Amino acid sequence: MRSHPAAAPEPIRGAVELFALDPDLAHLNHGSYGAVPIEVQHEQARLRAVQEADPDGFLRAAPEWLAQARTTVARWLGADEQGLALLGNVTEAVAVVLDSIPFQAGEEILVLDHGYGVVNLAAERRAAECGARLRTVALPLSGVEPAEAVLAAVGPRTRLAVLDRVTSPTAREIATPALLRALAERGVLTAVDAAHGPGMLEAELDVGRPDFWFGNLHKWAFAPRPTAVLVVRPEWRERIRPLTYSWEHGRGYPANVEWRGTADYTGWLAAPSGLALLDRLGLARVREHNARLAAYGQRVLGEVAGLSALPASPGVAMRALRLPPGVAETEEQVPVLMEAIHERLGARVAVRPWAGGGVLRISAQVYNRAEEYQALAVGLAELLRPPAPPRSA
Repeated sequence: MRSHPAAAPEPIRGAVELFALDPDLAHLNHGSYGAVPIEVQHEQARLRAVQEADPDGFLRAAPEWLAQARTTVARWLGADEQGLALLGNVTEAVAVVLDSIPFQAGEEILVLDHGYGVVNLAAERRAAECGARLRTVALPLSGVEPAEAVLAAVGPRTRLAVLDRVTSPTAREIATPALLRALAERGVLTAVDAAHGPGMLEAELDVGRPDFWFGNLHKWAFAPRPTAVLVVRPEWRERIRPLTYSWEHGRGYPANVEWRGTADYTGWLAAPSGLALLDRLGLARVREHNARLAAYGQRVLGEVAGLSALPASPGVAMRALRLPPGVAETEEQVPVLMEAIHERLGARVAVRPWAGGGVLRISAQVYNRAEEYQALAVGLAELLRPPAPPRSA
C-alpha cells in the first residue's frame, strides 16, 4: 500500500550519525546555513593541516587544485567547466553579475518581493549607480501564477530579471525553464538566484538557458561554509568583472573571480567530498526523503498549530506557513519569536515578516525526524495561543 503523499518518509539509516549536531536541539532550519557532515569537516581539517605544513607550497598549488575542484563540481551540476567559478556565497555572486552588466540610464532591473533582501538591495544600489530603474514584482500567493506576474511586468526597457529558483521567505519555485525561455524571447537577461538549488533540485542549466546562475553549495550540497558557484553563459565570460584584482586577473574568467591571494580555499577544495557523500547516500533518495518530510512537517504544523500553509512547489525541501495576525509582523518581533522557539521548544526555524504578516519556514534534511515537527507543532500551539482574558470580579 502506498503511503499518503504528505506522510513522513522512513528515515535514511545512519544519516543522523553523519552530522555533529546537538541531539537535544531540533535543527529545522537547514535552508539558512546548512550543516556540514563530519567527514567533510575532517577533509577540510586535513587540507588546513596540509596548508600549515607548507603555506608557500599550498598556495602555489592552490590554483591547480581549485581547477580540479571546479571540474568536479561542474560535472556534478551538469555545467560547463569553463563557465563555472567558485565563490563564497550567492550574495557575492550577484554582486559580480550586477557589476558586469553595463546598464544604461532608464533601463529596468526586475526583482521579486519574494526575493532575498540582500540580493534586492544589491540590485537597488546598482540601479542607482547607473541611473537605471529598479522594479519590484509583487507575487500573489494565489490566483495569478508567478510567471504571469513576472511577464506582465516586463517592458521595453527591461534589461535584467533576477529570479529565485526557490524563494527564501516562502519556499516557492519561480525560475522555471518555461519562464526563462519566455524572458529570453523578449530579450531580457536572466540571473537565477539558486541559493537553495544545488543538492535539492536539478540544476537544469541547459534548460531555459539563464544568462547567469548562482547557488550555494553549503546549504543542500554538504559543502563547508562559505562555498557557492557562479555559472555564466559563454558570451558573457570575457565581460565578467571580479570584485577584487589579483595575480590571476590576466587569466580571465573563472580564475580571476576565484583567486583572492591569501584567502582560505580549504572549504572550496573540500566541497567535492560533500558531493561524494550525497552520491553515496543516493541523491534521488535524499531529495525524495527531504521533500516528503518537509511536506509532512507543513501538514502537521497546519493541523496541530493551526498555521496556514503557503503554496508549495514539488521537490522543495522547505515549506512556509503564515503565522497568526500580530505575530512576527515586524523585524523587531522576529528575533523574539525565534528565540522563544529555541529556548522554550528546543528548535531552530526561520521566521520572516512578509506581505503584512509573519511567515514561519521549516526545512527538512536527512538528519531530521517526524517527531521533531510533531513536537514543534504541539509547542507552537501553546506558544501562540492568545492569553486568556482577565476574569471579571
